[in-house]
Amino acid sequence: MLLVRHGRTAANAGGVLAGWTPGVSLDDTGRAQAAALAQRMAILPISLAVSSPLQRCQETAEILLADTVDAPPARLARPKLLTDDRLGECRYGDWTGKSLKDLVKEPLWRVVQAHPSAAVFPGPEGEAMLTMQHRAVSAIREYDAQVAAEHGDEALWVAFSHGDVIKAILADALGMHLDAFQRLVVDPCSVSVVRFTPLRPFAVRVNDSGGDLASLVPPPAKKRRSKARNKAVSSDAVVGGSAGGSATGPGTT
Repeated sequence: MLLVRHGRTAANAGGVLAGWTPGVSLDDTGRAQAAALAQRMAILPISLAVSSPLQRCQETAEILLADTVDAPPARLARPKLLTDDRLGECRYGDWTGKSLKDLVKEPLWRVVQAHPSAAVFPGPEGEAMLTMQHRAVSAIREYDAQVAAEHGDEALWVAFSHGDVIKAILADALGMHLDAFQRLVVDPCSVSVVRFTPLRPFAVRVNDSGGDLASLVPPPAKKRRSKARNKAVSSDAVVGGSAGGSATGPGTT
């Protein structure tokens, strides 16, 4: 699973908490970031793509899934984009649209920083950060199981979402309490990669903003069938550390 944060927006650059505000689009830098990521991802076969409904994620996804990327070999087919509200931004309630420099003065700010599992944003539309994590992780695990069942364990798929949402998903994958998720950094248009197995998830990459993605390409079908017969890809971590360069991450091969 590839977790892609949307490209930069004017709200990001201006220090404004956009939340679910409609009409927040990518700025020029954000569009350039998405175009660059599209080039990096051009070699990856994507089986499924799902996005937050918010405009900045939809725009990022459209650029990455477009058929206009000029990269050898020939452009790989891209799936139709699905939309799921569960991947939408945390609902910040009355904080929405306010500047971060003003919000830092609020008593709740320290809770969000040090004890986010107890943070509930004010107002009738406010959401608990723990609720946000639960809905996002539930969605991610459902889609991952669907992709594995329909396309095999080696298949790649991508989810387009937001900084806090992706950090919450990564915290779950890393076995971290939500109260530690502020230790993670997820930049605009970064890629984080998680592989789910029956026993545990593995964080393959976190906040990758420029690395080569070629190692994520699944092995040829013949090799995949051989692995399936031998059950070589497992939930076990490699003792002493893996040799690297594998999309499958942990295993015994």
